[in-house]
Amino acid sequence: MATEYFKAGARITEHALRNGLQVLVVERHDAPTVTTLLYYRVGARNERSQEAGVSHFLEHMMFKGTQRYGKGHVDLVTTCSGGSNNAWTSYDHTAYWFEFAADRWEQALELEADRMKGLLLDQDEYEAEKAVVLEEMSMTEDDPWRELSKEVGEALFLGHPYGRPVIGYSDTLKALGPADMRAYFERYYRPDNAVLVVCGNVTPSGAMKLVRKHFGSIEAPKTPAGDLGFRRAPTEPGSEKRLVCRWDDGAKRLCMAWPTVPVGTDEDYALDLISVVLATGRGSRLYQRIVKEEGLGMSVSISNDTRIEGGVLWLMSECAGATTPEQLEAAIEEEIERIATELVPAKELKRARAMLHAAAAHDSETVTDLAEDIGSYAVDADWRLALDSDERLAAIKPSFLRATARKLLGRSRRVTGWSLPHEESNAAVSK
Repeated sequence: MATEYFKAGARITEHALRNGLQVLVVERHDAPTVTTLLYYRVGARNERSQEAGVSHFLEHMMFKGTQRYGKGHVDLVTTCSGGSNNAWTSYDHTAYWFEFAADRWEQALELEADRMKGLLLDQDEYEAEKAVVLEEMSMTEDDPWRELSKEVGEALFLGHPYGRPVIGYSDTLKALGPADMRAYFERYYRPDNAVLVVCGNVTPSGAMKLVRKHFGSIEAPKTPAGDLGFRRAPTEPGSEKRLVCRWDDGAKRLCMAWPTVPVGTDEDYALDLISVVLATGRGSRLYQRIVKEEGLGMSVSISNDTRIEGGVLWLMSECAGATTPEQLEAAIEEEIERIATELVPAKELKRARAMLHAAAAHDSETVTDLAEDIGSYAVDADWRLALDSDERLAAIKPSFLRATARKLLGRSRRVTGWSLPHEESNAAVSK
């Protein structure tokens, strides 16, 4: 009998098929709906340089027809049944989800199993969708924040796929053919490289009966799934890197980034707390000082982006009015130095834990949110990490918070990027 776990009013059991498919059944009966989320352990980090962007492109092609069903069938079935579907690609995984009423969710399994074993990759559809992806890529070039963070990411993860945008590059996509995508699909889109989450108004026995019906006959290839050993590990920075981008407006935008740690480590939870203390909400230190009190910045935010092989802490801010880049950067540096040298008071730490608890509760509000929370941990680390976030956060003491900031957020470890108007001097990047 499978061991039972509990989260957000749900009972969770873990199962496995003989072909290697990992299945998590999340039983919650508060609404008559069921979400299925199929994760593949493949994303941008698995791409060789000549394949950059293939994971995201393949996500598009998963809706363009199989040997059994034609283009548009997935969306047609979903719409006619009153359901929803979507997909996304990250650095570490690709995910496909359906949400249906509880009396018709089996068709999600049928569609997913059909795509896993019979994706068509028709030449004409391939070329048509490539044009769509290239257009999507060109649209991102109009976003100054995206362009700045792309440049900073490339400098931070020099030589590693984490330094490339998930969507890839136009030159690699233009050179990519259906045969290249087919080889990539067969390398990674297989039951022993996937996690299926079934969440909602189901029972474990009933759900697993249907999972075996649709996925049980799919054979795992004899060759092992996974990487080809082409990546080097993310390297430790030796000194600060600085860069500047130019944009056709008057804004002065700042992006700081530090390489951090893999998802699920103690430092990951400490960085969540640091992010809240420094820049989440109007009561945070950087908002109070930079935006409210001194008027140096229009905005400030921090994102803790941990991944399988190591993460990044992003800090974004924008100068207000006549504020110079040097003034904004100096104020931010002082607050980072402060959290690396002083203990965070208990009141601030309590506020940070409460905000993270509220965010986690919100992320478990619907069955789709809950499935995503559990599934993302399952494919990137261990799904049980989704169960004890409050306990892990409570265990982070002020001294460990300070030690984490001191260890990971030093100036010598960061990349500092500015997006400046064309007429602005280069003084901000010559420090």
